[in-house]
Amino acid sequence: MNATIESNPLIDRLPKHLKQFIKPQDYEEYTPINQAVWRYVMRKNVDYLSKVAHSSYLDGLKKTGIEVDSIPSMYGMNRILKEIGWAAVAVDGFIPPNAFMEFQAYNVLVIASDIRQLEHIEYTPAPDIIHEGAGHAPIIANPEYAEYLRRFGEIGCKAISSARDYEIYEAIRLLSILKEAEGTPQDEIEAAEKRVDELQNDLGELSEMALIRNLHWWTVEYGLIGTVEDPKIYGAGLLSSIGESAWCMTDNVTKLPYDINAAYQSFDITKPQPQLFVTPDFAHLSLVLEEFANKMALRTGGLSGVQKLINSNALGTVELSTGVQISGVFSNVIENEGKPIYLQCTGGTALAYREKELVGHGTSYHAEGFGSPVGKLKGINLAIEDMSPRDLKAYGVYEGERVTLEFEGDVTVNGEIITGTRNIQGKIILISFKDCTVTHGDTVLFQPEWGTYDMAVGKKVVSAFSGPADVNSFDLITHVPSSQTIKAKKSVERQELEGLYQNVRDIRSGATGDLEAIFTKVKESHPNDWLLSVEIAELLHKNKQEELLNKVVLHLDEVKKKRPEVAHLVDGGLELIFEKEKIS
Repeated sequence: MNATIESNPLIDRLPKHLKQFIKPQDYEEYTPINQAVWRYVMRKNVDYLSKVAHSSYLDGLKKTGIEVDSIPSMYGMNRILKEIGWAAVAVDGFIPPNAFMEFQAYNVLVIASDIRQLEHIEYTPAPDIIHEGAGHAPIIANPEYAEYLRRFGEIGCKAISSARDYEIYEAIRLLSILKEAEGTPQDEIEAAEKRVDELQNDLGELSEMALIRNLHWWTVEYGLIGTVEDPKIYGAGLLSSIGESAWCMTDNVTKLPYDINAAYQSFDITKPQPQLFVTPDFAHLSLVLEEFANKMALRTGGLSGVQKLINSNALGTVELSTGVQISGVFSNVIENEGKPIYLQCTGGTALAYREKELVGHGTSYHAEGFGSPVGKLKGINLAIEDMSPRDLKAYGVYEGERVTLEFEGDVTVNGEIITGTRNIQGKIILISFKDCTVTHGDTVLFQPEWGTYDMAVGKKVVSAFSGPADVNSFDLITHVPSSQTIKAKKSVERQELEGLYQNVRDIRSGATGDLEAIFTKVKESHPNDWLLSVEIAELLHKNKQEELLNKVVLHLDEVKKKRPEVAHLVDGGLELIFEKEKIS
């Protein structure tokens, strides 16, 4: 049952730079213990969440075809998700935030296909298939919430990061892997925790990506819905955590009305959350998202937008008022009276219009960078983009003419016009010059021997955002995570225990087997294991084998005494079996 990434056309239309994160889900790698962990969490969740989760959760479990007894296959999920306009892909742990959100923009759910260890059955800091499959997938069956998730991805992937954001992503990824891995030395975990703390305590001014990640955390991951006095759960982090879903409903967790201020509330991914935000309904989530988007450089542009891109030291795009888009790594901006008057990119740069690269203006042509003035001509209350053909001729902006264009802020372009490129509305968006010199005061910005000078036309910067305008303009297949997820060790003892779990799983499915012999082996050779004894108790109760059932319950009492940290998990499993009879 090797489920591959197939059966959903939404996956086929993903751009290559997103496909680089997808890995096949090797279903055979899930062990019998993994299946038992999934089953325990799902049985507990369905029982408990039926009372405290938003009504969409249980409906969504049915619609998305997620079963209680077996870890879902990506093949099966995709076949069913296709009916509600979504798809799912498997990835290896955390992926960069921009990529994660861009997947959402394509209506594709990213699922970390690994599953938490039995020792971390209540909560894991690492993303896993319980969190993604049992947390995110059911809620997207609600069309209003699904549109919020898609829109969040569309806006979020344009958020501008800081260089520090990527360091934090790598540090958190490593910490989550070390914490989830079996037998990681405590000093390694402590060193990774210290690194995360150092980075999170030294953020400076929060980037757009840091702020929108906070909104994502307090809604998509840890959101509550309803009233502060009587909230319901819809966040995937809560839906997938049997510990935190109960904890969050107590008075120990502060409940706050959800608004844009949540963007400024940081979080610690490795600890239970001390406060949560409650939205009155899903529509309110979209209102806050739009309120936040209105403050992003994506919509405000201007000098601050360009400066955000420079500070990010990463690939980004500036859009001018004519619609021409400049994509590259922005290195400098010259300003005048609070406005950008000249933009510069370093290295490969591409020009586009409406997210499509302009013919002849890719990174190979602009390999050494790109620079262009922005704004109006000095002494003329008319921008080039607003000039009629008669105006253009009057001011000498005409093919074959030598012209001197003096822009506000003391930027001057002097050269012979070769040609102009217009957009679909007829506005000039690009003018090419030969024998051209560009200056700002006494500083030379471009000189004739450098070749043709292409000047983007626009009186202002209307948008600035992360990533390229046209994803095909750049080679984006570059992501190599610094850390890889760590698989559980395979010892002889572990393999024997896995075999016993499989025997019980087979018996539940109708095969013949000796539960007493299995229980005896567990008690003798694996006395600290608790989950298999709970599974055996379930079958014995169903088959009315009371004498052996009593022995199993007594054994579990001994386990609880030896391992008080799992006592509530044992009790939780027995409560499901005995339908809320009091467990002594």
